[in-house]
Amino acid sequence: MREIDPDLSVVVPMYDEEEVLPIFFERMRPLLDGLGVSYEVLVVDDGSRDATASMLLAAAVDWPELRLVRLLRNSGHQAALSAGFRRARGNHLVTIDADLQDPPEVIAELLAAVRTSEVDVVYGVRSDRSSDSWGKRTTARMYYRLMCRLVGKDIPFDAGDFRLVSRRVVDAVNALPEDGRVFRLVIPWLGFPSTEVKYVRAERAAGTTKYNLSKMFRLAFDSVTAFSAAPLRLATWLGLLGGVLSALFVVGALVVKLAGNSVPGWTSTVLAVSVIGAIQLLCLGLLGEYVARLFQSSQKRPQFLVGYDSLEDQGHKALEEETVSS
Repeated sequence: MREIDPDLSVVVPMYDEEEVLPIFFERMRPLLDGLGVSYEVLVVDDGSRDATASMLLAAAVDWPELRLVRLLRNSGHQAALSAGFRRARGNHLVTIDADLQDPPEVIAELLAAVRTSEVDVVYGVRSDRSSDSWGKRTTARMYYRLMCRLVGKDIPFDAGDFRLVSRRVVDAVNALPEDGRVFRLVIPWLGFPSTEVKYVRAERAAGTTKYNLSKMFRLAFDSVTAFSAAPLRLATWLGLLGGVLSALFVVGALVVKLAGNSVPGWTSTVLAVSVIGAIQLLCLGLLGEYVARLFQSSQKRPQFLVGYDSLEDQGHKALEEETVSS
C-alpha cells in the first residue's frame, strides 16, 4: 500500500558536504519536527566524492523522514534541483542549500506566507548579504541586474534558490520539455502568484563553497542563452558596427591616397584586421553557443541519472518482508 504523500518536501542538493552535515542535522531536524506538518527531507547527492552519502544513510536510520537520492555522476546544482523536483512527493516543496547560509528557520515563515497570502511561490529574498565577500556581492548584483534587463522585471532581485513552491508549480516545471533549466528564471517566468520573505544571509556553517567563480559565470551564461536572444542581436549590432568602421576606414584610405600622402605601413592594416577579426570571432562564438544548445537538445540525453533512491530501496525491502511473512 502506498504511503500518504507528505505535506512538505525539503529538497537539498549536496556535493562534498561532509563537514557541514552534523550542523545541518542538528538544526534541520528539530525545526521540521516542530512545524506540525508531515515532511520529507530529500537530499540529492550530486556525485559526492567524500563521506556525504554514507553519513546521510547512517542518519536516515534514526531519522525516517530523511531520504537520499544519489546521482550517478556530478551533474551540477541545477540538475540536482531538477532531480529533487522529479522525485519530491510533498504538496509543497522547499529548496535550500546545505551550507546553511540560507537559514532553515525561515522555512516556517515561507509556510506561513503561502498559507496567509494564497500564493503558489514564496521567494526567500536576501535583505542583507554582508556575510558574503565583496566579489560575491558585486557579481550577484551584476547578475540580477542583467537578468532583470534581459528577461524582465518579474525576476525577484537577490532571490537565489531558496524558495517554497506549491505542487502545481512542481508539476508545471516537470512538464517543461527543456533541459538545463535555471530555476531562478524558470519559476518567475511561469507566472504563478508569488510573494517574498526577506532574511539575512548568514556565513557558511562549515566547509568551503563548491560554487566557484567559473560556475557562477557558467550559470550567468546559461541564464542569458536560455532566456534571451539578446546575444544574437548583439552579434548583429557588432556586425553592423564593424561594417561602419570598415566603410570609414576605406573612405579615409581613399582620401589619403588621392591627397598623395599615403605611406606604406602596417599599423593601419593590423588595426583594421584586428578589430574586424575580433568582432567576427565574437559573433561566431555567440552563434556557436546557440547552435551547441540546439545540438544538445536534439541529442535528448538526460540531464541527470539517478543511481539510488533510499525510498525505493525501503519499498523493495518492505515488499520482500511482506512476501516472506505471508
